[in-house]
Amino acid sequence: MAAQHQQDPAERFGQTAALLPAWLRTPLERLPRSEQARIEEIRLRAGQPVTVSGPAGEHGVPGAEEAVRPADLSLILEVATQASAHTALDRVQNGFVTVRGGHRIGLCGTAVLREGAVHNLRQLSSLCIRVARSVPGAAREVLGQVRDGQGVKGTLILSPPGGGKTTLLRDLIRALSDGEGGTAIRVGVADERSELAALWEGIPQLDVGRRTDVLEGCPKAEALMMLLRGMNPQVLAVDEITAPADVAALEHAANCGVSLLATAHGSGLEDLRRRPLYRGMLERNIFSQVILIRRNGSGRSYEVLPLGDGLC
Repeated sequence: MAAQHQQDPAERFGQTAALLPAWLRTPLERLPRSEQARIEEIRLRAGQPVTVSGPAGEHGVPGAEEAVRPADLSLILEVATQASAHTALDRVQNGFVTVRGGHRIGLCGTAVLREGAVHNLRQLSSLCIRVARSVPGAAREVLGQVRDGQGVKGTLILSPPGGGKTTLLRDLIRALSDGEGGTAIRVGVADERSELAALWEGIPQLDVGRRTDVLEGCPKAEALMMLLRGMNPQVLAVDEITAPADVAALEHAANCGVSLLATAHGSGLEDLRRRPLYRGMLERNIFSQVILIRRNGSGRSYEVLPLGDGLC
């Protein structure tokens, strides 16, 4: 599995391109390797040409001007999940599936409701294939400010969607678990959306360190409690706080003496304070600092903001 973690970005992109039919795959494989390494998503929309997106935005692919057909979307899903499209669509209540390699396929189409909730999708209209990559060293700049002697400061990672929160959180988990910059620490990961570790047959496809325990596919609040009760973590990590139950579980864990790492969508502290869910979380001092991520052209910068008296 070490080889999986060490794959270069272009090889990871190649895994996702291989899910496509030949007429779509070939133009992507002809892109310069340096460009392949920067691609974060392959986007396919029925009736439109395939596009790719990365730090520079979304754009077309030379030689792939023909429109994607609905049948192409179903075929890609069948190849990716090694199942019929009908079987796969029956598992997409959350709007995505995770496939081997940790890559995630987001889906849109016509929803089929059952008792007011999405049961499956009847017809696909678009796919977003997100290239899953570990970025060793992504946390190097802030690791020293997250460590606190032999422990860890409760840290909330904040950025707008697509800002790199998950990438930074994953590498913080890896670095702490492997003992970079200090003592190795046991980390429990509540990976509801299969994006942090991306288990495949029980083995993480993305590097989250040697002393990390992963509970995948379980609602975050419940997963945090299961990890707390069963795995004796020193740190609990969770991606994207979105519900009051998540905040309640994090508060309970913090009161049990466990340090927390988490992410949330937002453009800054003032943005968080305007939203009741996050304002209450800040007021209860669940976290001691925020790492604010900003995208600068093709790169990112990090600002560490302490949370203390007068800031919440």
